Amino acid sequence: MNIPVKNDKLRAWIREVADLCQPDDIYVCNGSQEEYTSMIMKLTETGIAIPLKKRRNSYLFRSDPSDVARVEDRTYISTPSRDDAGPTNHWIAPGELKKIMTGLYRGCMKGRTMYVIPFSMGPVGSPISKIGVEISDSPYVVVNMHIMTRVSTGVMEMLDGGADFIPCLHSIGAPLEQGQKDSSWPCAPLEKKYISHFPEENLIWSYGSGYGGNALLGKKCLALRIASAMARREGWMAEHMLILRLTSPEGKQYHIAAAFPSACGKTNLAMMQPSLPGWKCECIGDDIAWMKAGPDGRLHAINPENGFFGVAPGTSYKTNPMAMDTLKENVIFTNCALTDDGDIWWEGMDGDEPSHAIDWKGRDWTPQSTGEAAHPNARFTAPASQCPVICGDWEKPEGVPIDIFIFGGRRSTVVPLVYEAFNWEHGVFLGATAASETTAANIGAVGNLRRDPFAMTPFCGYHMGDYFQHWLDMGDRLGDRSPRIFYVNWFRKSDEGKFLWPGFSENSRVLKWMCERVDGRARAQETPIGLLPAKGALDMTGLYISADDMEELMRVDRQSWTEEIPDMEQHFSRFGDRLPVRLSRQLEEFKKRLK
Repeated sequence: MNIPVKNDKLRAWIREVADLCQPDDIYVCNGSQEEYTSMIMKLTETGIAIPLKKRRNSYLFRSDPSDVARVEDRTYISTPSRDDAGPTNHWIAPGELKKIMTGLYRGCMKGRTMYVIPFSMGPVGSPISKIGVEISDSPYVVVNMHIMTRVSTGVMEMLDGGADFIPCLHSIGAPLEQGQKDSSWPCAPLEKKYISHFPEENLIWSYGSGYGGNALLGKKCLALRIASAMARREGWMAEHMLILRLTSPEGKQYHIAAAFPSACGKTNLAMMQPSLPGWKCECIGDDIAWMKAGPDGRLHAINPENGFFGVAPGTSYKTNPMAMDTLKENVIFTNCALTDDGDIWWEGMDGDEPSHAIDWKGRDWTPQSTGEAAHPNARFTAPASQCPVICGDWEKPEGVPIDIFIFGGRRSTVVPLVYEAFNWEHGVFLGATAASETTAANIGAVGNLRRDPFAMTPFCGYHMGDYFQHWLDMGDRLGDRSPRIFYVNWFRKSDEGKFLWPGFSENSRVLKWMCERVDGRARAQETPIGLLPAKGALDMTGLYISADDMEELMRVDRQSWTEEIPDMEQHFSRFGDRLPVRLSRQLEEFKKRLK
């Protein structure tokens, strides 16, 4: 078995996996354009990839209907002690889980090629970056990893030089007997799907799914679940956050990182076009931030990803023109509809809906059809470098210095448009109690209030009480160089159910006030929940909102907040004695302020 790899640990691991999974062939990826093209050609010849006539070098894929999303109930954090995984994670003991999965892996790559994908999360060679190696039997995974991570000979050179790596093993779990015809989307049934993380070993094993973050193991698996555990051990932060640069008319730069649950406008904010004259927004990342304290004592952030893996339905020129301009070429679309003229379509896209299309299941679709043309979780995979507002410093190895953290959620009542934390500890309390009303993108009844601390509930790779403590420890370490913390709610409604705030580009007005707070120039008024903009402090030039609506947007109703307390208490009780005492104290102080 010829394995063109000099790194002894990697050679041994490749050999071990090959002996277990028994592929017909082994291919070590180099990240070249030729490699990408040959993989796409292979996928096109088998009918799995559908070329799109209207978009250069772009392709449509359709997954199996059983394999369309993250499978959170089949996702495990495997630590020796169940308590170390915490109440927000599914747990199986490492020995038991490895025994189950080893049985599934045995012979699972028969009839297939085993691809070895060396990749960097973050700019190659950055002090904040990490190297991973994914072994997979899916060419769909290879082409997506080309876009979402940095697969290159430079990474292999670092590995050959002795660099360490995070092993990520993936199989679709569909071996082929000799002469057997392959499925259009091979995968294992739900009960055999496992997405498993072993944080103490920095190890990821995934089996049975070929879709999204279940298979592109650099995404949530490495960049959040494993990285969050590494970050705690090593004294840095791995967060589910967008990163943007806002530049004032005077040329001053501010860097903002923001965490929102799904369906709260994260990608839209990352690529916002400010309505305020002279202000400029540039995107550094739309989903994940890795942050370390720099020599200046400030927190510096990189986007560890190389592309966008975005939800397609609802994306339009009205909601996110910069995302739409990113998708003109070199894109992989999954589970979108195919139009008769060879383009993709999804619900919420600009213009008239097509009179006929092929839906995400490969069936005829018309506006009279009962089902959606595109799956609600249909995705695009696009290079970040194609975004028209990608920041010139987005690949800066040392990262960008963070001035502001924002938390938020979708709340139709109670929570005002924006407020600032009194201090870092209070800001951690805001992040730890963050809540959002569920939408069709979440599991559960629409409109229910769901606590999603730091938007990390599905992604924290260890006990969340310890995660809260890590945030407090980072604040102690950063001291007066800590970013300022704010909370936003773009979704407050009137009694008639109308959104009170227009959102999108107008959110720049809220961000401007935050920047002015950082500079000590904007006025604020103290309330029981935090510091709200003083009357007239928000720049409303060119935007009319009635005085009554503005008052409702900013209203802090003590009674409504008091009614939230039992839910906060119940939420905190989940974390038992691992809940930091400082957060219990914050909750008691909050109750006193409300009285």
